[in-house]
Amino acid sequence: MKKITILLVALGMLFSCATDDTLSNLNKDPKNPTEGVPDELFFSNAQKALYDTMESISININIFRFLPQYITPTTYTSESLYNFQSRTIPGNFWGILYRDVLTDFKAARQELNREGNYSTSKEIAIRDNRLAMVTLLEVYTYSVLVDTFGNIPYSEALDGNNLTPAYDDAMAIYQDLFTKIDTSLSLLDTSAEGYGAADVMYNGNVEQWIKFGNSLKLRMAMRLVHIDPSQAQSLVEEAAPHVFSSNDDNATFAYMSAPPNTNTLWLSLVQSGRNDYVVSSTIVDMMNDLEDPRRDIFFSNPMDGEYVGGPYGAGADFETTSQYGNLFLEPDLPGNILDYSEVKFFLAEAAARGYNVGDTPEAHYNEAIRASFEYWGLSDAEATAYLANPDVAYTTATGNFEQKIGTQLWIALFNRGFEGWSHWRRLDFPMMNPAPQLTLDDIPVRLTYPIDEQNRNNANRESAANAIGGDRLTTKLFWDVD
Repeated sequence: MKKITILLVALGMLFSCATDDTLSNLNKDPKNPTEGVPDELFFSNAQKALYDTMESISININIFRFLPQYITPTTYTSESLYNFQSRTIPGNFWGILYRDVLTDFKAARQELNREGNYSTSKEIAIRDNRLAMVTLLEVYTYSVLVDTFGNIPYSEALDGNNLTPAYDDAMAIYQDLFTKIDTSLSLLDTSAEGYGAADVMYNGNVEQWIKFGNSLKLRMAMRLVHIDPSQAQSLVEEAAPHVFSSNDDNATFAYMSAPPNTNTLWLSLVQSGRNDYVVSSTIVDMMNDLEDPRRDIFFSNPMDGEYVGGPYGAGADFETTSQYGNLFLEPDLPGNILDYSEVKFFLAEAAARGYNVGDTPEAHYNEAIRASFEYWGLSDAEATAYLANPDVAYTTATGNFEQKIGTQLWIALFNRGFEGWSHWRRLDFPMMNPAPQLTLDDIPVRLTYPIDEQNRNNANRESAANAIGGDRLTTKLFWDVD
């Protein structure tokens, strides 16, 4: 983070310096400066903006902890009742990812490709590592946008001269993203450096970036299991030998204990001084029934020794309802966009589908749960006892493999609402509780396109809406099939 601060100061000095040659300045193209800004600055800033957005619980930006019913509001229930337009939430989320994340990654790429910056073989190897890291996080970001909206601007996105970019087909975007992952993996060279301290995910560890790229490929491939099982199997089997092998590989962001570099969850839960959120009865009841020891980490404020969740979407009294556990109130709680537990659940599901990923579905499933317990500071003995519960054990838990894996994966993703929602959409487990006064046919399975797109790019938006089956919250994405 110190490097980010230094780079920010340097950037401020760069743009504050005036020159006496006014005519010369008028001839300069501000979109293509001749003196480059360090790519490290753009890369670090984009990483932080990405994590801040995915970690946020602000209902003005990120409502993804509501959709899988991990939390529910105490007073302002509009968002839990799926009214997202009053706060223009889709537009805010869309805007941050395009403007603050992808645009900075693009700027980093431009600096890396600037002629003359890299000439020796060593310098070129460093540049290639950096380009691969930039690309992998671009892939992640675009996959989030596709998994949120469906068809989106892609091939014509990020062109400041084109305010009406066409929307690309979601499946076609996915195919191109897979190609970019493979290209990036081929560029990564463990004998060369990367971003070093400017890399706030892995501190320049190229081996972990290789694991991240393969784990991201695994996740995206598993999105395809119902729509293109043959391609899904091929991609999964390519990635599986090279994915995360422990919690040490998790794609985390080390937040600090003081602003402005705290976890954005803390900003809403603590710094705001407001009591807006409690945990939902949907997950509390599930974990109570399973006697899940992670309850003492996830939740606080038990009533007579029992955790009590608020009914989803109905409002709740903060003082008499269980809330986020104390760990989530820490300003330096690490951000997390992909972890070992999630990867092992993917491998459990892949094995259950007959893919060649080594070991049995049960072995991967057990390790996924153990990894979740370890991540949250619980012991292996506690995980063993939990796995002995007939309602948890792979051989005796209720339902088919999708229900067993989907239920435990949903619990493990408690603090990662976007992925909890995504996996629920794909596997349809566990069963959610309908919100009161539900005005939709079902729980949202996508966000609608931003209002701004209707105002300035409506022809392309309408074309995209027609292509996906309508710009509605209930329109399923291409990979979300029954």
